[in-house]
Amino acid sequence: MTVTPARRSPSQTLRRRQKLSELIVEDVKRRIVTEKLKPGDRLPGEAELIAEHGCAKATVREALKGLEVEGLVVSRTGPGGGAYLAEPTHDHASRALRNFLHFRHPDSHQIYALRKLIEPEVAVLAVGRLTEADYAALEDNIALCAHEPVSEDEQRVQRIAEIEFHNVLADACPNPIYGFLGRFLNELLRDVVVLKKVYVPERHQFGAANVDYHRQIVDAYRREDAGAIRRLMTDHMCDAEDHLDALEAEVARRFLLEPGAA
Repeated sequence: MTVTPARRSPSQTLRRRQKLSELIVEDVKRRIVTEKLKPGDRLPGEAELIAEHGCAKATVREALKGLEVEGLVVSRTGPGGGAYLAEPTHDHASRALRNFLHFRHPDSHQIYALRKLIEPEVAVLAVGRLTEADYAALEDNIALCAHEPVSEDEQRVQRIAEIEFHNVLADACPNPIYGFLGRFLNELLRDVVVLKKVYVPERHQFGAANVDYHRQIVDAYRREDAGAIRRLMTDHMCDAEDHLDALEAEVARRFLLEPGAA
């Protein structure tokens, strides 16, 4: 008679597969969330972690190294040394995700499928939260993009600046999840523009449309007109998607016409 072994629950399977160093990492993250620890707070020393988890020094050091690689911990030597919490930067988190997606080859339509949902929400949440420094940055950005570019390099600078306009709004967004997603999508889009050289084909109506939308959006912010901001940003995203789609098609066509292209 064949005896069927008892099945392990998913939690049991996960628990058995986790290394002790991974459990220490998990415990530190739990403390950050439940105890609301802040950057600069000192973690327990090696001896305390060893006693708490009943493990070897090498295991604790492996855990701390893993936290350091993730950007959560910085180690200091000398008097007052030890492991201290460090807040991972947006760039640290965004870069890893963007590198992951580079191998999935997202196109502008896939990016805008989410951007059309996120960007209007980010914009509305930022109403009443822009400072005079933010307004100055937005106005400078518009001025940079308002004149017709005279070189390929200037076209590149303007395409990137048009995206940076939206990062100012993402940074002013009080919801950290929306803010992160907004900036992340902007940076992913910037990668597509720069790496595919989508800025190379001349399409001055794209730049002119962006400047016009940005001016109207800033005016709506000064009036704190959330309804107008949502409408303008939604229209802006749809219009930008159409322009970028045309630019990507032009880049692809030029590539096919180049000598030696497959």
